[in-house]
Amino acid sequence: HYDLSLAEVYTALARNNANSGGGKLPHYEEQYLIRGVGLFKDVDDIESVVLKELDGTPVHIHDIARVQIGTAVRSGAVIKDGTTESVGGIVMMFRGGNAKKIVTEIKRRVEEINQQGLIPGGLKIVPFYDRSELVDAAVGTVTKVLMEGSLLVILVLFFFLGDFRSSLAVIATLVLTPLMTFIAMNQLGISANLMSLGGLAIAIGMMVDGSVVVVEHVFARLSGKLGAPNSVRGDTIFRAVKEVATPVVFGVGIICLVFLPLMTLQGIEGKLFSPLAYTIAIALFASLVISLILSPVLCSFILDGREEKENALLRKLRIGYENTLQKTLSEPRPIMLAAGLSIVATLGLLPFLGSTFMPEMKEGSLVTGIIRPPNMSLAESLKLETEAMRLVKEVPGIAHVVSQLGRSENPTDPQPENESSPIASLVPKDRMPEGWDQISIAEKIREKLATLPGVQIVISQPIAARVAEMVTGVRSDIAIKIFGDDIETLRELGSQVLKIVGEVEGASDIRMERLSGQQYLTLEINRNTIARYGINVTDVNDVIETAIGGRTATDVYEGERRFPLQVRYPLRFRDSLATIEDILLESPNGAIVRLGDLADIKVVDGPAQISREMGKRRFVIGANVKDRDLGGFVSELQRRVANEVTLPEGYYLKWGGQFENMERASARLSIIIPLTILAIFVVLFILFDSLKMAILIILILPFASMGGVISLFISGEYLSVPASVGFITLWGIAVLNGVVLISSIRAQHVSRGDFKSALKLGCIQRFRPVMMTATIAMLSLIPFLFATGPGSEVQRPLAIVVIGGLFTSTPMTLIVLPIIYQWIEKTHAFGEIIKESRRF
Repeated sequence: HYDLSLAEVYTALARNNANSGGGKLPHYEEQYLIRGVGLFKDVDDIESVVLKELDGTPVHIHDIARVQIGTAVRSGAVIKDGTTESVGGIVMMFRGGNAKKIVTEIKRRVEEINQQGLIPGGLKIVPFYDRSELVDAAVGTVTKVLMEGSLLVILVLFFFLGDFRSSLAVIATLVLTPLMTFIAMNQLGISANLMSLGGLAIAIGMMVDGSVVVVEHVFARLSGKLGAPNSVRGDTIFRAVKEVATPVVFGVGIICLVFLPLMTLQGIEGKLFSPLAYTIAIALFASLVISLILSPVLCSFILDGREEKENALLRKLRIGYENTLQKTLSEPRPIMLAAGLSIVATLGLLPFLGSTFMPEMKEGSLVTGIIRPPNMSLAESLKLETEAMRLVKEVPGIAHVVSQLGRSENPTDPQPENESSPIASLVPKDRMPEGWDQISIAEKIREKLATLPGVQIVISQPIAARVAEMVTGVRSDIAIKIFGDDIETLRELGSQVLKIVGEVEGASDIRMERLSGQQYLTLEINRNTIARYGINVTDVNDVIETAIGGRTATDVYEGERRFPLQVRYPLRFRDSLATIEDILLESPNGAIVRLGDLADIKVVDGPAQISREMGKRRFVIGANVKDRDLGGFVSELQRRVANEVTLPEGYYLKWGGQFENMERASARLSIIIPLTILAIFVVLFILFDSLKMAILIILILPFASMGGVISLFISGEYLSVPASVGFITLWGIAVLNGVVLISSIRAQHVSRGDFKSALKLGCIQRFRPVMMTATIAMLSLIPFLFATGPGSEVQRPLAIVVIGGLFTSTPMTLIVLPIIYQWIEKTHAFGEIIKESRRF
């Protein structure tokens, strides 16, 4: 009627929405900036755009089109508890932000908005997932453990020292060291979080080691000098501190040293355990300063030189130790044979331990990935999702569930309409129905959703899933990535691998990327036909993009906001294959041609998605691991895939997911652990000026490790990054006890000359300090074994290893180490005795 093409309408709109600049215009003593204003202000401006003149009459936009304010095409929905549609939003935090402070401020602002009624229609903002709740719970867990551990340490001090005054001198370290640590953490920018506070809780037992040795030795030297002049008492304290200063400095220094390599960990394990290592190192350094400077001063004020008294139980333990030591030094073979057989037996347990990356921390919320057939419409997905959420809400222990179905392509993590990620928030533990916990709730959700046809289910936790997806690209524990060029070949290989994964024990939540199943309405342009009409491919594509899909001609500004102005045919001209075929194009010579005459329009099956990694096509099969260790599961799966799947030339596999993190951490620890042992050996050699003594004390490490391995096996915990950190911690404590014992023996040997008497006396003198440091370290970690709050899962393997290791290393230090020392002296093993250090 008006002889206008779609391209002319599009161009007219684009050209009629602009401002311009005309330079400057001098005006007497001033000047004007010249500005042409032609931006659209409202719908009337758009409707008044002139497209052409017909018989002297202008043709406007409102003559050929309807201009209206609309919305973008809906690509998702939010459903609450399977009953109510809502509008959802996510608050993103900048990197390095303080989650606690930010969430607190957001809550305050949300409360203001709700109270002032700033949202029309009586609507309110209601948070459905609050990360600060997990932060508070995790910090509360470790704070409780810290307090309980401190109380146990104080009780042990009173028991072993048997003197209220000397106990106060050590307790001062327990009070002041955390204060100094918090000051240092603040200066270094280390936040008080689960891992940093966990490091302080772990260090509680170690931070009093130096003070225990110093105060115990000063107390023994002052014993019987009640009423002595201050000068005599001061000189006695000075000499007592001087005698133990070197082993204390080197012993505590070795414990600090073993944590330094942990600061080099990378990835998730680095984010978790670097703050722990820094906190422990800071706390131990602070405790060392206090034990050598403040503790002697406190001793001079508190200890009065009264006679040392042993409690009855400690006396019995000491006498029992003396008798045992006498017998074993006389007949060492049985005890050495038993020790050797114990180590061999422990080595036999290693294949049965199992391995994993990190224990799963219970977040108190579950996120479920639900994947439906890829060609499903949003309306159908919404109907099925509502039913799925109704089933989930029926599970006991769920406070509420909010599902995000699909997402637009603008956010950081787009999601198609056939996928959803409902977050189920669980009720607090004190209100959890009897017999239910997070694991059983997840199983029930899995069971209920399994009844839905054609869906894949993956259950995880919000933070765990997000971190896994950001780091490895998948939300599953294990991901098998197949790389190659041909989609059909990738799908065939993926089906083979999928079958194998399902047959491996422990596989759960198995899912495979859908490479097909998406239907496409394809318009295949006939080049011969368009050539006859003088039409280009671009002309046809422009009509397809504009008339059917809608194309943005320009942007309309409203203050700081801008909105796309989209040109599109009304729905009745594009709602079916027939109407699309009838869309008209004008050729350069004026001929009017149907779109159906220029292109072959048909519905075909195509890929639902094409994923690439490092520029290469990939196909992913994902699975979670249940009731089995991750390392054993992957080892079996790798063996079967290698034997049963033949990869064509140019195709290859990569293993990802949590297993990828475990492999990286294991590779790093395989370097860190030998370097740690080497560093300990070098420090011991520097301390004693003796290769023999360094070797002697290093020999305690296998006995310490023995207890750690046995305790992991008995508890059912896997060998993980926290367990590996536990072994490193254990070695530092065990070496400290060895240094204290051997230093005492060598000091007695230098002063007395007779090795046998020096050996016995040195061991007896250090029986109480060694027992104290080991017992304090063990009992301070006991609360970790019984803690049930969020975060306790990460710390528990570390505590199990240290407690079990000290349980075996302490008697080995007190019994086996003197036997080996005696054997070295008798046989001159490891070469001639190196000249004794003048420090002893």
